[in-house]
Amino acid sequence: MGIKIVATGSYVPNKVLTNFDLEKMVETSDEWITTRTGIKERRIAESETTSEMATKAVLNALSGKSAEDIELFLTATATPDMFFPSTACIVQSNLKNKKALAFDISAACTGFIYGLYVADSIMRSKDIKKSIVIGAERFSKILNWEDRTTCILFGDGAGAVVLEQSEEEGILGFDIGADGSYGDLLYVESVGSNSEPPHYLYMKGNEVFKVAVRTMTDSAKRVLEKTGISADEISMLVPHQANVRIIDAVAKRLGIKNDKIFINLNRYGNTSAASIPIALDEAVREGKVKKGDLVLMVAFGGGFTWGSCIVRL
Repeated sequence: MGIKIVATGSYVPNKVLTNFDLEKMVETSDEWITTRTGIKERRIAESETTSEMATKAVLNALSGKSAEDIELFLTATATPDMFFPSTACIVQSNLKNKKALAFDISAACTGFIYGLYVADSIMRSKDIKKSIVIGAERFSKILNWEDRTTCILFGDGAGAVVLEQSEEEGILGFDIGADGSYGDLLYVESVGSNSEPPHYLYMKGNEVFKVAVRTMTDSAKRVLEKTGISADEISMLVPHQANVRIIDAVAKRLGIKNDKIFINLNRYGNTSAASIPIALDEAVREGKVKKGDLVLMVAFGGGFTWGSCIVRL
């Protein structure tokens, strides 16, 4: 028995916040942001909650099909609507499903990879034939919009994949891990995306950059080694969309050429756990990733967490 990604979906809010808009809010410039991050604009949820964006991403993945046969809803998010019920339970309710397992996991920007790992493990050990893994974030709620070092980086959105048992093997291997000693480099003290008190994100950017490049590179190399797949065989690298300089550094160390890297952070910024599923969905819909292609996904996040996964679509 194998597990395959059989459908993808994503959703981003309508409001666009450009670098030129940010010039009016904090001391920064379009040139400074673009040069150092590769980001030109990001999407901001004005009223939509994390669960609402997640629900829309799932609906896009289902493409009009019923959610009644879904047996597991798993949402990766660092910005849930509330501490409980889980965002996954709210999405399940929105989709009129009353029987599935439903829960959230928090691994910051690595959350989607962690979610795939957990869902894959459950589906292989239990009689669950169909599940949905979601990455959804409303980071605009936890940003200090007077802090030019962080507010320029993040955006809101959601992505989702549908997993099914299959005679073919689709999810080929994982490498995941964490090192809590880096926790003070990137953190939020307390948060619920609908909570009122200001719970802001804090980040030591230079230190995060160094650790991110190393951990993403090492994790990707390990999953390639575990699966016996070479970097040359990878059809597309779909990395966490944090910073174009991080992505370029990781790809260079892996020996993956630019035409095999999918990047959309210029339009969305860093959407944390949502960034990889949004990027994967766009790559599929744009025809840059096709059935049978080998896709390498790799991420890092606050914790620090890291993870990589190779799938055959």
